[in-house]
Amino acid sequence: MIDLYYWPTPNGHKVTLFLEETGLPYRIRPVNIGQGEQFQPDFLKIAPNNRMPAIIDHEPDGGGAPLSLFESGAILLYLAEKTGRFLPADLRGRAETLQWLFWQMGGLGPMLGQNHHFTQYAPEKVPYAIDRYLNETNRLYGVLDRRLADRPFVAGADYTIADMAAYPWIVPWEKQGQNLDDHRNLKRWFEAIEERPATKAAYARAVEVNPNYGQPMSADAKKVMFGQTAANTLR
Repeated sequence: MIDLYYWPTPNGHKVTLFLEETGLPYRIRPVNIGQGEQFQPDFLKIAPNNRMPAIIDHEPDGGGAPLSLFESGAILLYLAEKTGRFLPADLRGRAETLQWLFWQMGGLGPMLGQNHHFTQYAPEKVPYAIDRYLNETNRLYGVLDRRLADRPFVAGADYTIADMAAYPWIVPWEKQGQNLDDHRNLKRWFEAIEERPATKAAYARAVEVNPNYGQPMSADAKKVMFGQTAANTLR
């Protein structure tokens, strides 16, 4: 059994996408990030960066004590190795998948996250920051579009954890000021993943966990989410 510490954000969706694809038994432990539950001492024991998602695997390979893990990319890699699925076993396929997984973790996610912050959440509009991250988002969409010009999925012929990592960050493309019609290959890839039964099941969990999923963040939630420092996150 996998305990998934989750809230429906792009990083949270990555893990439910994998779990729904594989059928691994799991239960969701909601972490309401708008109410500050990510700063609770019990959660920090498994996720010291006070971010979700995190997991506890109660049946790790080889037995022994339950294994906890944080960081969405590390979780995807761990689960892929645990199940032998969605990560090619051959050298070149594995390398292709991991480089694009790390591209998402180091580039696509952080840059699009800044786009979300400055266009939707910042208390004041900063034109330079908005332009900076809208343009960078567009550049990264272009990188992904070119990558998909001659292959159905990011790493090649097969759906992998690299696709699962990137897809949730493209879902809010309209809020990111982008147009999928400008990126024909990316749009084809996006629509193919959107129609997968496991994708539909994963996103259904979002509404189960947070009935307000997709609604604007409240002012109180923004105060909790943004502006934390080392001193004021100690609980």
